[in-house]
Amino acid sequence: MEQKKSGGFSGSIGFVLAAAGSAVGVGNIWRFPYLAAKDGGGLFLLIYLALVLTFGFTLLTTDIALGRRTQQGALRAFSSIRPAWGFLGKLTFLVPALIMTYYTVIGGWVSKYMVDFIVGSGTAAAQDGYFTTFITSSVSPIVFTLLFLCVTALVVFGGVEKGVERFARLVMPGLLVMIVGIALFSLTLSHTDESGVTRTGLEGLAVYVIPSFEGLTFSRFLQILLDAMSQLFFSLSVSMGIMITYGSYVKRDVNLNRAVSQIELFDTGVAFLAGMMIIPAVFVFSGTEGMASGPSLMFISLPKVFAAMGGAGRIVGIVFFVMVAFAALTSCVSIMETLVANCMEIFSCSRRRVSLIIGVLSAVAAAVICLGYNALYFELKLPNGAVGQLLDVMDYISNSFLMPAISLLTCVFVGWVVGPQLIIEEMERTGDRFTRKKLYRFMIRYAAPIIMAVLFLQSTGLLSIFFH
Repeated sequence: MEQKKSGGFSGSIGFVLAAAGSAVGVGNIWRFPYLAAKDGGGLFLLIYLALVLTFGFTLLTTDIALGRRTQQGALRAFSSIRPAWGFLGKLTFLVPALIMTYYTVIGGWVSKYMVDFIVGSGTAAAQDGYFTTFITSSVSPIVFTLLFLCVTALVVFGGVEKGVERFARLVMPGLLVMIVGIALFSLTLSHTDESGVTRTGLEGLAVYVIPSFEGLTFSRFLQILLDAMSQLFFSLSVSMGIMITYGSYVKRDVNLNRAVSQIELFDTGVAFLAGMMIIPAVFVFSGTEGMASGPSLMFISLPKVFAAMGGAGRIVGIVFFVMVAFAALTSCVSIMETLVANCMEIFSCSRRRVSLIIGVLSAVAAAVICLGYNALYFELKLPNGAVGQLLDVMDYISNSFLMPAISLLTCVFVGWVVGPQLIIEEMERTGDRFTRKKLYRFMIRYAAPIIMAVLFLQSTGLLSIFFH
């Protein structure tokens, strides 16, 4: 039985921009460049692109088509097709609920740096220990997190067309202009270090785009593949209910084939440009060693790069952190919208009331995560070998454990329980041909479940047990 949604996107462009806004977040601008730097530059790019066109396309198509076909949020989409599979909707709902607890905290960190560059000169942010001092302080991180959360809640409070869509239409073009601008500026940089070695932005670009096969073993290739796959989840917002929810807002006459291709293109293009923006700049001032700084690249390495640029550094720093704040907001809005939409369906409450309740609960959860760096500090060894604090534990459960498991179960559900034809029919509803139909059938039934199972075993540490 189909149910009419009370709110929706005005058309294809509004949907694509909102979905791309969800996909283009801190994951693209912060996570993608450091993974590319760590995993051999061009080699990572090639693998990532291949995955986007196969696995990314399959998972994105499935989520969006499921949403539009059922006209339901993630929580009820699966049960409306097969009641026995309702548990999968509940699992999917858990992911944005967990991500919301810490994504606002990262948004708060970005906001702090943005304010530092706008109000001050940004030189303080380049000092050793600045980031650690900030996140371990007891008040400042909570204040910035709550400010970021308030802006997110205000957008969601406005509804789908007047809030989420209008915000995406306003922010996404500006975001793209800023990314392209900084990427081109990075290529013009040149710096001579104390030992007399001169490095240029174009050399940094070569390090980024030319594949390096040096020291490549099968286990290293598998690690790069799994890094690229985990980035894909993070980047495309699949297996977390967001695209199912957004799909349920899409009008029946929108060509989903074109929309999926546009989201893939937009997301991958921004991820590539983010790498082009960050990697050459870090290479110029810090060499290949600076590129290996991992997750701290954005908060520790880049402020040092901006400081080394002199007068232009502050302007570039302002533009950069404003841009990252926008990207973080578009993603956070989509996470909160998913929670609000599902809770409106369950409790039959108004958007106003649900937005307020989820906003308050998110504020409490985010404050607890902030305290994980001081009052509630602990270190826990995770199954994937990493050692983490409270934020890392939430990130691990949502991204490394639940998302591969949900993707695997979704592939089984669509590929073997209801059959791929259900999704293919939805993709062809408007009379447009689903050109990648054969690829979709093969991926959803065979390739995707196998890779998802490997990814799940790797992230839980079980793969290393089997191979030792």
